[in-house]
Amino acid sequence: MVFSRAYYFRRMIVKERNIILQSKHGRPFLADVYYVADGKKKPVIVFSHGYRGFKDWGPFDLIAEKFAEAGFVYVKFNFSHNGTTIDHPVDFVDLEAFGNDNISIELDDLGVVIDWVFSNDFPIEEIECDKDRIYLLGHSRGGGISILKAREDKRVTKLCTWASLNEVSKYWTKEQLEQIKRDGVIFLPNTRTKQMMPIRWQMYENYYANLNRLFIPDAVRQLGIPFLIIHGTEDETVPVSCAVEMETWNSHAKLLLIEKGNHNFGARHPWTQGNLPPDSEKVVNETIRFYKG
Repeated sequence: MVFSRAYYFRRMIVKERNIILQSKHGRPFLADVYYVADGKKKPVIVFSHGYRGFKDWGPFDLIAEKFAEAGFVYVKFNFSHNGTTIDHPVDFVDLEAFGNDNISIELDDLGVVIDWVFSNDFPIEEIECDKDRIYLLGHSRGGGISILKAREDKRVTKLCTWASLNEVSKYWTKEQLEQIKRDGVIFLPNTRTKQMMPIRWQMYENYYANLNRLFIPDAVRQLGIPFLIIHGTEDETVPVSCAVEMETWNSHAKLLLIEKGNHNFGARHPWTQGNLPPDSEKVVNETIRFYKG
């Protein structure tokens, strides 16, 4: 189902927005597709947002347009348990779902999106898509999810991460683990919305029960495709050392540092300007260069 379609004839960008997909874990979620309808086969980029993010965060629509103008089919989506809903795609109105999220669910959601690209339900004519060139792109935790999926899905041919973590459990303190195991849940503040976001014990339980699938360092080492790692040197959320480590783990990996760049490369939510912040513009341009190379 497509809620809206907009055509921008000056740049010929077609936007298929808020298409409803079904998670393997019982919740529907939304996806968007941006492309230029020029009758030429284009690589498909699938973008995964980060923790406490969503597909329409900040300048993500502007970024989608940039990739479409550069000659890609660009897909972005909301993870099914990110706390948003079909009717409220940019607000965390379902904290119960948020608390029941885990890495396995997000990895499965990305798989649903890739399967959709290959299905007859994908709303783009075959002449517009080159499905032999499926590229993944992820920001923050979405970068980690993209790494894991690129390792397990051989249809993925290139990978780029922005400010990605390189392992999940290193951010869990001993005190948090003791509290959540005792109480079943902990609440962490969202500094933007002022909400207290729940994390339930099942997140940790699922992770340790599925380490063979979810351990990012092993996935990085096993990747055999071109891999670009982009990270800001002043990332306040994921230390730049995570990116440096990943480059050493895989000979196919290339590291690009954004000097003085922060976790969101100068972006914030909401973003009301018509242009990207300089660091984000550089990140997008470098990513396009990588995918075209």
